[in-house]
Amino acid sequence: MTIAIRHPCDDAAPAQAAAARDCLPARKRWVLAASILGSSLAFVDGTVVNVALPAIQRALHASAGQVQWVVESYALLLAALLLVGGSLGDRLGRRRVFIAGVLLFALASLACALSQSVQQLIAARALQGVGGALLVPGSLALISASFRQDERGAAFGTWAAFSGVASAAGPLLGGYLIDQLSWSWAFAVNLPVAAVVVAIAWIHVPESRRSGEPAHIDVRGALLATLGLAGIVFFFIEAPARGWGAPLVLGAGAIGVAGLVAFFLVERAQARPMLPLSLLRAGDFAAANLLTLLLYAALGGGLFFLPLNLIQVQGLTATQAGAALLPFILVMFVLSRWAGKLVDRRGARAPLIAGPLVAAVGFALLALPGTRASYWSGFLPGVTVLGLGMAIAVAPLTTTVMNSVGRDDAGTASGVNNALSRVAGVLAIAVFGALMAAVFEPRLREGMAAAGVPDSLAAAAWQQRARLAAIELPASASAAVARGVVHEAFVAGYRWIMAVSALLALASAGVAALWVGHPRASASPKLPG
Repeated sequence: MTIAIRHPCDDAAPAQAAAARDCLPARKRWVLAASILGSSLAFVDGTVVNVALPAIQRALHASAGQVQWVVESYALLLAALLLVGGSLGDRLGRRRVFIAGVLLFALASLACALSQSVQQLIAARALQGVGGALLVPGSLALISASFRQDERGAAFGTWAAFSGVASAAGPLLGGYLIDQLSWSWAFAVNLPVAAVVVAIAWIHVPESRRSGEPAHIDVRGALLATLGLAGIVFFFIEAPARGWGAPLVLGAGAIGVAGLVAFFLVERAQARPMLPLSLLRAGDFAAANLLTLLLYAALGGGLFFLPLNLIQVQGLTATQAGAALLPFILVMFVLSRWAGKLVDRRGARAPLIAGPLVAAVGFALLALPGTRASYWSGFLPGVTVLGLGMAIAVAPLTTTVMNSVGRDDAGTASGVNNALSRVAGVLAIAVFGALMAAVFEPRLREGMAAAGVPDSLAAAAWQQRARLAAIELPASASAAVARGVVHEAFVAGYRWIMAVSALLALASAGVAALWVGHPRASASPKLPG
């Protein structure tokens, strides 16, 4: 006999849906708990794996390229399918797709933990990316469907605060499990969390979906969106390693662009498209997503190179470098809910201008330290100010995206925004990598000559220039001088990266000032809800 677990709110008539959503305030707390824990699975896994990579490489006898794809197979499938995952939730039921994503993520995590070869692990990681693409947009869409518009700011602030804490705690817990047990536990730890999420969602979270039409899957749109996003992400992932002119890289880029162009043409002609193009004409939605692209490019690119500086130039251990970002997380945790409540009371425009401006100051401060900087005086001020800026901006940005569309399109909106933030990070790392090489290589050559480093030592460094500050030099009396030149060259490139990150943050503040909350934006087409 099958026992169906239902809640009185689930039996409300459609006309009473709004009242049903509010019949039990406790229900909203359960929705928040499921959303935070579910999205944390995907966020934490992305950071824990980086801690586990050395152990994975040793245990599975993996090459550097194979280890890279342990990370990238997950990132590729996650970014490529986020838009599809959000749309499926709107059409098939947000709770149903969210639970399916959590279950698939858990199954893939078990497959990762049991992998006996690096090829099996890469395939399981790709499956994790598919699960993440179903659960991540669903986590925000569930909040949007369960909270009134004037409550969402505080709800998204709470989500941002606790998700940030989970992302920070993940590498610490993962590192402990790896050291004490094995790398497999970095993945196995997801299973009990997934079980709790499924239980909460099944018992306490109400189902919601797009109203007024039968479930319909836009297969052509889904395939083209996946192909387009996958091609673009693959292009930016592989270009730094293979070369921007490599046939495989250019082919992937061409397929990505063609896929996205075809996607928009197909969606324009569809009666029931996966992505209603009217959303892109909603001023606040378009502005918030452009802001997301700029701000998350700055954050993703800047925070990729900051740990390299801390470890390879400043001499911190990996654990110390991880702890160096804790002030960022702490500020986010303390202030995100306050920033969300501010949106509910005063609107999003002011914090979306102020937050990126403060973040730009943080990036500028992070550009100041030299090669022998103290963390406390050199890096802590910038990390803290950057955290303050992001704390002011993240909850208002999420709230603006979700409030700028109707409740029927909450999953699609979340999928678009999450896909943009992921693509922005991948794009920024690739472009910033090229910027770093453009500055690092001439500084390295000129610095070796100016310092009088012997030709043999300079040649050894030049052959390893792709390793940047991780260049290994043979022991000699001149090695310390050569190493100093390497560090100076890296810091020169790092300063350019932080400066560009600051400019991107300033540009995102400009987008908010010009378009978010603008009267012309308010007059743009918007679906009811």
